[in-house]
Amino acid sequence: MTAPHEAGANAIAMLTRRLAVGEEEAFREFHAQYFDRLHQFLLVVARGQEHEAREALQETLLRVARHAREFDDEKTFWCWLRAVARNAARDAGRKRTRYRKLLETFAHFTRPALPTGPDADDDRLTAVIDECLAEFAPEDRALLHGKYLAGATVNELSAKEGLTAKAIESRLLRLRRELRERVLAKLRRS
Repeated sequence: MTAPHEAGANAIAMLTRRLAVGEEEAFREFHAQYFDRLHQFLLVVARGQEHEAREALQETLLRVARHAREFDDEKTFWCWLRAVARNAARDAGRKRTRYRKLLETFAHFTRPALPTGPDADDDRLTAVIDECLAEFAPEDRALLHGKYLAGATVNELSAKEGLTAKAIESRLLRLRRELRERVLAKLRRS
């Protein structure tokens, strides 16, 4: 007769073995067993920020699907999951910090080219950005609007567009660069 802890260890070993070979049903079982637990863990890591926790959770699930390996016991598996989740949350935080710094740098370099006065700065920059955005193709404008004004995630946009998340990220990167170049060129001319 098998002891209860051995049965649990065998179940984890079997589940993680199936995850490692990419079995879809194993991922469904994993999701059912660990989604809520990982979400709660990431809420703590994100200091209660639901959106950040959800983003990190999605990235965690992707990393588990890509890098799953076999574990002999639940305790070791959970430690690995926590490390994956914590790293996903940290990576997302670093990405947000880099993006904020990029925006601050962009704002810093465009300030001298703008007319002086508190309202004039905002009005001129808004007008130039609107003018530049109008020059983009409608699908590019819709993508930028969805991500930066409507707050859609890359995964949501990829599902809507029927493209991979990586393709959406590449398009957004290209569009941001193009928008920055156009805005700077117009500000230098004025």
